[in-house]
Amino acid sequence: MHEDQPAIRFRELVVPHLRDALIFARGLMGNRDDAEDVVQEACLRAYAATGRGTVLHPRAWLLAIVRNTAFTWMAKNRPKAVLVLGDDVEMERLAETAGAALTGTPILTPEAELIRKAEAAAIQRAVDALPAPLREILVLREFNDLSYRDIADLLSVPIGTVMSRLSRARLLLATSIAEAHRD
Repeated sequence: MHEDQPAIRFRELVVPHLRDALIFARGLMGNRDDAEDVVQEACLRAYAATGRGTVLHPRAWLLAIVRNTAFTWMAKNRPKAVLVLGDDVEMERLAETAGAALTGTPILTPEAELIRKAEAAAIQRAVDALPAPLREILVLREFNDLSYRDIADLLSVPIGTVMSRLSRARLLLATSIAEAHRD
């Protein structure tokens, strides 16, 4: 059986980056179910676009499609005033991993596990509370490990804008976490 060219290109361009697409979508959408819907729709869009020209940076190309799909989905399905707050287990695990990486401490005892979960929840709440443009850049950089240049290209903004938004996001995140620890 001979596979068609769009399917081969889809497998080469999209499949290696599906995990990153899902992580990014979860960061934007706030929950796993909506993120999976967005990635599925993005994959359909990517498949339809596989025959249109050369893709130099497949990961950034796919994440741009995911971003556009997420914003389209949110415009249709969510009231404009609603903040995206998620309780997604996978995003919680990512936040927990970030918290463990920040402390550098292995978690061995039940007490330490409770503290780690509380810190992870505080990090997740702080990320969720960021304004969408700052949260988006933070997720792209910290969870998807995109370079400043890739983020700038993906969002069609100057690299200086990426750097300043990321700096503001990190500052707001640190301030929010510090305030949570004071309480």
